[in-house]
Amino acid sequence: MATVVFFYLAAALVLGGSIGVVTTRNIVHAAFGLLVALMGIAALFLLTFAQFLALVQVLIYGGAVVIVIIFALMLTRLDDFRRLSDHRSWPLGAVAALAVFGLMIAAVLRTSVRTGPREGVGFANLGETLFTDWAVPFEVASLVLLIALIGAVVMVRRSGQEDDGPGGDA
Repeated sequence: MATVVFFYLAAALVLGGSIGVVTTRNIVHAAFGLLVALMGIAALFLLTFAQFLALVQVLIYGGAVVIVIIFALMLTRLDDFRRLSDHRSWPLGAVAALAVFGLMIAAVLRTSVRTGPREGVGFANLGETLFTDWAVPFEVASLVLLIALIGAVVMVRRSGQEDDGPGGDA
């Protein structure tokens, strides 16, 4: 009974945070809604005995990603946000979202679920598998993220520099 209550509480966090992300006009509030949704997903991971994924969800997504989003917002010029307006094709997006939601509901209803005893994977087994079988893909992913970070820094430096030619006030 407690598991069901915990599931509904976590699902309410995910849904409430997600709805807050897409409905708010304030982008900082949207970032905090994302944080709430990610914490709810971490709670769902705990229910499925995926403690490592719950920990990663809290530390990396809940902490680092949301903080990076907030820092990016603080470093963005306010004038860029003032020019934003509602897009006229939002009804098409709403219809597409409802269609995808209907497909997901149909898939859930048509899929049979195997039930059995639930058990988690130990950290020792997970660590051994991660650093033996999945070491190369893990390193490739870290290189891709490093290249994206370097590219972002290069793009910001180029757009942030003003052209001070020979007659400039440099």
